[in-house]
Amino acid sequence: MLLGIHDFINSQPILQPLIKQASEAGLKIQTDSPARLAAQLSAGKLDMAMIPTVEYLKQADHLRLLPNISISSRNKVGTVLLISKVPLNAIRSLALDDRSRTSVALLHILYPNIFSAGLKLAEQEPDLDKMLSQYDAALIIGDQALGVSNDNVSIYDLSEEWFQRMGKTFVHAIIAVREGVKVDGNIIQALLNAKQEGLKNLETIAQNQAEKTGHPVFLLRDYLKNKIRYDFAEEEMEGLMHFQSLCHQAGLIAQRFPIRFV
Repeated sequence: MLLGIHDFINSQPILQPLIKQASEAGLKIQTDSPARLAAQLSAGKLDMAMIPTVEYLKQADHLRLLPNISISSRNKVGTVLLISKVPLNAIRSLALDDRSRTSVALLHILYPNIFSAGLKLAEQEPDLDKMLSQYDAALIIGDQALGVSNDNVSIYDLSEEWFQRMGKTFVHAIIAVREGVKVDGNIIQALLNAKQEGLKNLETIAQNQAEKTGHPVFLLRDYLKNKIRYDFAEEEMEGLMHFQSLCHQAGLIAQRFPIRFV
């Protein structure tokens, strides 16, 4: 079975332990950006994948969720940022990180007035300096957003803004399975075991990621331990369903499909 997982820092507590036991569980792992994984899953090139939440909601009629796993946050997260050189009502051009769609949908919901007629939009690779050199503002996610600090710009954490307004957990990504793909219990258990192992070893994972990315260990430790949530329980379901309703109201998804699990 072919499983796609993005390789951002926030997925490492699941990805690193899973790589060790993938062969035994009958899994082959492929890494890519969230947006590309969603496209590959939709095209039938993957059996299941960790994909942006909004991409799941668009296709929920023929996708099912893996239980008890998500990439979620409750308040400030530090890796989904709108960064602007001008006041929000003065944004006339906006660069969008090309790796995810959920953050774009969330931006639409939180700041609909930005998307006025005449707004210049472009998807770009996540290079913040380049994005801001050409556009008034940039939406950037993932590792490249972590630790961003600049006195000359305004920084809006979209997860923090969501929580302050809605009071609900925000689900950034889930693991979705294509309709017709049979998922054996041992595969589900392998994923859940990987999550539990990763959560027990966050200190080691933070150290490894510090060496790989150059981010300070204290920043990664705080991010993995305190900012990201990995379960999918009642709070996550409530947040996902609220996001689904708002996306539908905003015309970002055509229909509200029932949320189904394997």
